[in-house]
Amino acid sequence: MDPILLLKALILGVIEGLTEFLPVSSTGHLIIAGSLLNYTDDQSKVFKIVIQLGAILAVCWDFRERIGKVLGGLRSDPVQQRFAGLLIVGFLPAAVLGLMFHGTIKTYLFNPLTVAGALIAGGFLILYIERKVYHPRINTIDEMRWTDALKVGFAQALAMFPGTSRSGATIMGGLIFGLSRKTATEFSFFLAIPTMFAATIYDVYKNWALLRIDDLPVFAVGFIASFIAAMLTVKALLRYVSNHDFTVFAWYRIGFGLIVLLTAQMGWVEWTA
Repeated sequence: MDPILLLKALILGVIEGLTEFLPVSSTGHLIIAGSLLNYTDDQSKVFKIVIQLGAILAVCWDFRERIGKVLGGLRSDPVQQRFAGLLIVGFLPAAVLGLMFHGTIKTYLFNPLTVAGALIAGGFLILYIERKVYHPRINTIDEMRWTDALKVGFAQALAMFPGTSRSGATIMGGLIFGLSRKTATEFSFFLAIPTMFAATIYDVYKNWALLRIDDLPVFAVGFIASFIAAMLTVKALLRYVSNHDFTVFAWYRIGFGLIVLLTAQMGWVEWTA
């Protein structure tokens, strides 16, 4: 196996794990990093699916106790039934709109320059939201109503545009709709589970013909790197949001997006989709 390819897999796996649950857009970072590393072939399409699965399994591991309670109480516990219902309602907008526009978005919007523009726009939106004074009325997920979950679900659907950030859209949307910062962040993590599993299954179905046993070492490296990086990131982010806002991520998005646009304008990097 080519050691350079394994190194690329390690780098991209770490990037996926670090960015999947931060409000900076993992898809956008993978598109930009993949272009920079010249890893945009057919293998890369399946590879990105595999490392995304690694990230979501890390969340399942971190929240295994709550997930176990939900699964164990689906038949008899009204609290767990209600929790599962909130996730289903929040998942529906992205599921429906994703099926409708998945192909179009991947064809026309999955390129570094589009991502850079979305990173910058999203950064300024986060700055705007963070400068508003919000008085949360919902301090735990159990206090959420189905209408709150639906609103956050529509916010999540905005993340189909690469560079927007699924976690950024759901967390910022949650703040606007009255959730506390910690509640919005936790609900974003839980909502990621059905959303990302569904996206992974759909992408595997669409790219089944590209799966090859020879690619297993590359996929394994990326999967493990993504799993470990995501597990560490989720814990760190939950600690961070207890005492901080997301302004630092907004400025990072703006700076990173401007760098990509500058390198393209000056001809320093030939960005490819």
